[in-house]
Amino acid sequence: MSDRINVMIIDDSASVRTLLSSFIRRDPGLHLWGAANDPLEAIGLLKSGLPDVVLLDLHMPHMDGLTFLERLMARHPIPTVVLSSFTRDGSTETMRALELGAVGVLKKPHVGTEQAREEAAMLIADAVRGAAQTRVARRTRNAVPRAPGDRHTADVILPATQEEPPKSAPPLIVIGASTGGTEALSEIFTDLPADLPPIALVQHFPPGFTAAFAERLNRESQLEVFEAYDGAPLGVGQAVVAQGDRHLVLDRAFPGYRVSVRDGLFVTRHRPSCDVLFRSAAQVAGPAALGVLLTGMGDDGATGMGEMLQAGAHTLAQDQASSVVWGMPGVALKRGVAEQAVPLNRMAHAITTWARVRQAEAASNE
Repeated sequence: MSDRINVMIIDDSASVRTLLSSFIRRDPGLHLWGAANDPLEAIGLLKSGLPDVVLLDLHMPHMDGLTFLERLMARHPIPTVVLSSFTRDGSTETMRALELGAVGVLKKPHVGTEQAREEAAMLIADAVRGAAQTRVARRTRNAVPRAPGDRHTADVILPATQEEPPKSAPPLIVIGASTGGTEALSEIFTDLPADLPPIALVQHFPPGFTAAFAERLNRESQLEVFEAYDGAPLGVGQAVVAQGDRHLVLDRAFPGYRVSVRDGLFVTRHRPSCDVLFRSAAQVAGPAALGVLLTGMGDDGATGMGEMLQAGAHTLAQDQASSVVWGMPGVALKRGVAEQAVPLNRMAHAITTWARVRQAEAASNE
């Protein structure tokens, strides 16, 4: 049992605890360490030992989840994934949970169909594995491999093309992130100037949360940041955040780009997928694009980044020391598709430096 991830569930809904417990028990790499119906019961269970990962509801009797999380992080910084119903108020609370130290966020599962049940089980298992690989967890255990599952490529959303990348396109920045990405993106966006080329980013989130995240980045940044909607124009000084549970694709639209929001299958086990966004950047911007991969579990984005590099784009990945989980950027660097490893505290500078060079080149060609 020592090679399995011990998971604790805290939720006042008996049906949710039962459902989550079934997801944990069916995965051979996970072990149900305990289940509590409120934080007070959880505190009692924690006196006998510590799990590796906590799945935490926010709205519970006796003590709310945020208060419990703050106390947990102060005493026992156990990697914690928050479960949210994603009302507007819930999105604000979930953002606060991430600020307090939660490493991930998931929508409470609703399993009306067998497909929905299978997708929910996959997302829960992946979130637990991602949490177990955070820097807090890595001090005491090795990374546990991801469970097998269907892996679709970007072909199911955006077919590959044999056409040559465009010779001339406006500069474009695309960013992908997952576990630990909310705080990494916040740090980067705080230091970006207002006149950067358009930015499109994928942060792995379920539906209902990305609007609040975009609003947060918009407040913190000099850029205009908004949640993706179909047909939205994207130009200089703007950044678009992919909707949770929907893929983000970019098209050319003079003088900049246009946003396309697409339904479809999971790609590299994610929706939205960095691979989809990066492929679209390779196709519409070619050498005028910059691809950036930040902290996150798995390998989403590495294949698309390779396509960007082949199209002549410049590519960066967050370095290992500053990553919460060095999965996505690590894979990109190991495959040789990321040209440079950059510490988080230097990433905004690296992005801005690239942008200034591209903007100067574009101005000289006019």
